[in-house]
Amino acid sequence: MPEKVLTNTFHVKTTPEAVFEHLTTPENYVGLSPIVIAVRDVDHSSPGVVRYTAVERFKFLGFIRYDNPIRVELFTEELALHGEVRSPGGVRMGYRFDLSADGSGTRVADRLELHAPWFLLRYAAGEARKVQLARARILAGRLDVKETA
Repeated sequence: MPEKVLTNTFHVKTTPEAVFEHLTTPENYVGLSPIVIAVRDVDHSSPGVVRYTAVERFKFLGFIRYDNPIRVELFTEELALHGEVRSPGGVRMGYRFDLSADGSGTRVADRLELHAPWFLLRYAAGEARKVQLARARILAGRLDVKETA
């Protein structure tokens, strides 16, 4: 199956621990990912693993709405988290966030590995890239600590 790798590295003005806490709380993905409109069935029963269902909303031709429920598994290790999302249509996406202290905040390395049938790969990769870049802006806006004099 064809694959596309998307990477983005950005800076957030807060501690790696604060970023990690935010990214390991499934409910925070509503709005953090512009297409995620709901999170449900959150399961914390296994140490180091969070399982949940996220609902993505897609619009086609500007008015046809499709809500896509996806199962998400999120694994944690030190200051990194990773997992895989399986979506209908044979689309799979592995993701990884590596967090490290960087000056006055946190360096976030965001990597997506997208697998999809050839006829969906370009569309899926385009949507994934838009979400990846928006997530960086939104996360920084939510977590940037304002410096005080």
